[in-house]
Amino acid sequence: MQRNASTCYPILLVHGLFGFERIGKFELFHDIRQALRNAGARVFVPHLSAIHDNEVRGDQLLAQIERVLEGTGAHKVNLIGHSQGALTARYAAAIAPHSVASVTSVSGPNHGSELADFLRKALTPGCLPEHVAETVVTLFADFLAALSDNQYLPRNAIAALNALTTEGVGAFNDKYPQGLPATWGGKGCERVNGVHYYSWSGVLPPNTLQEGLYALDPFNVFCRALSGYFVTESEQNDGLVGRFSSHLGTVIRSDYSLDHLDTIGQPAGQLRKGVNPIELYVQHARRLRDAGL
Repeated sequence: MQRNASTCYPILLVHGLFGFERIGKFELFHDIRQALRNAGARVFVPHLSAIHDNEVRGDQLLAQIERVLEGTGAHKVNLIGHSQGALTARYAAAIAPHSVASVTSVSGPNHGSELADFLRKALTPGCLPEHVAETVVTLFADFLAALSDNQYLPRNAIAALNALTTEGVGAFNDKYPQGLPATWGGKGCERVNGVHYYSWSGVLPPNTLQEGLYALDPFNVFCRALSGYFVTESEQNDGLVGRFSSHLGTVIRSDYSLDHLDTIGQPAGQLRKGVNPIELYVQHARRLRDAGL
């Protein structure tokens, strides 16, 4: 591959809920990181809590940004956050804009997730269902952490869920509004406090017959099942995040034919007709390079 995505500043790929850098030989961002490196970019994946609120994860990210800057000699970094990772990246940029050149939201719930709203309403605060759910989710996160190298990072399932609801993200946005659209479904400011903001996301195609064998992919089936809990964006979501809820800064596109897990580069997503999620990251690195970032 031609080395044409050598950005000025290093790229940090920021994972979302239940994310990790590596479990054994499996890397969450493996194909994306490798493609970016092949194209000439310097790429890092920070260690963050698998389940916690945006500010806690954001403080962890800030500490690792400093380590990347010290290790590379760069003055800033480009943050690309998937799902909750977008909120984590936004927090870091709001707190330390001098260290962040750009924030890119990939399928980020920048106005909250209707799925998180449904789950929050289904749990009774302080009662058995909430405790049961918190225990189950925390055990799963502990299991992932034990397999990865994030076992020493704090985890809080309910804090993570609350941070992803419409109400929770609304409170977050009141404190950190950089890059948010002024109108629903619109675009936000491309540059705030010297930080460039971008976003892209996907939607589930309405006709599964057009998907062929891809429609049988278990992750796609999972996203389609969760899509049924959306109301406001019932036909405009990727299974976990609504299309217009994902808008931030310069909206590159928010209706790619990709579900929520496709946009992190899972192999089945590369079978989609007309779009390769891995190539979207490489194209964006070129975009950042052309912008002097």
